[in-house]
Amino acid sequence: MSWLIGIDEAGYGPNLGPLVVSSVAVRVSDPSTSLGDALRPVVRRACEDDDDRLLIDDSKQVYVGPHGLAKLERGVLAVVASDRPERLTIGDYLNRLGAGTSRDDLSSEQWYEPDEPLPVAIESDEWGTLAERLAQTCGCTGVAWGPARSVVVPTPRFNGLLERWQVKSAVEAEAIITLLREARELPGSAPLHFAVDRLGGRIYYAGLIQTAFPDGWVMAHDEKADCCRYSVVGLEREIHLCFEPRADGSHLPVAVASMACKYLREVCMRQFNRFWRSRVPDLEPTAGYPGDADRFFRAIRPAMRELGLATDQVWRRK
Repeated sequence: MSWLIGIDEAGYGPNLGPLVVSSVAVRVSDPSTSLGDALRPVVRRACEDDDDRLLIDDSKQVYVGPHGLAKLERGVLAVVASDRPERLTIGDYLNRLGAGTSRDDLSSEQWYEPDEPLPVAIESDEWGTLAERLAQTCGCTGVAWGPARSVVVPTPRFNGLLERWQVKSAVEAEAIITLLREARELPGSAPLHFAVDRLGGRIYYAGLIQTAFPDGWVMAHDEKADCCRYSVVGLEREIHLCFEPRADGSHLPVAVASMACKYLREVCMRQFNRFWRSRVPDLEPTAGYPGDADRFFRAIRPAMRELGLATDQVWRRK
């Protein structure tokens, strides 16, 4: 048995809204198992025919068109909330997935509404049907989805970490370190195989890994532009890691992680936009990316002053 853990981020580039970094774990009998093949009866990639299967892929391939949020929500909830509780709010969702200081950081945001019910874009019946089909296929193939975890970094914490480390990449690295440490606590002693979407143009990750596992010894096996591979020895279980560009295209758990963090960021941005649009008449919503973020920020400045919010509480420095 082995655990396959995918890690990805959403919201690294914007000036508004949170950065979200997520991990998704799945247990398999053989680490070489092709999850795409095993789950093909119920899961499809974006390049395949659009049918009644779950779409699991890079979030950029899923979150397209007028129903992009619904497509994200179908895949994410079917995997990470397959038990389909009678009532699920965004606060409940964060209680399940939130890692590190995420829940406390979000609770301090004036726009955050923990009681908003989920799902927001699909019907509960649809969610239940999809979750049941996925569970049946997983049961027949020996695949078992484990916990998903998300680090949510709202603007005040983002700027605080930036002040501390001086470089933007360190903010994302700290979130990944949190997720690596938490995954070490997965049940049993089976090996952990991490696949992580590469951090920008960075090639060397031994220092990051050593920080996550300070009681182990990091061994670098390959450090190339197309793939960086490491292992950690001297611990209670085997740990293997690969950092690859576009890992969400070749590792299904990374694709789910990509969708999970994009989904959570988009739900947060819905609330962010709703909060400010209730205070600024005729304000068009924003995705928070450079350019349009400037327009939005200029429009909300008077409302920020009325609420006593400083620039660093709303606008990311980088």
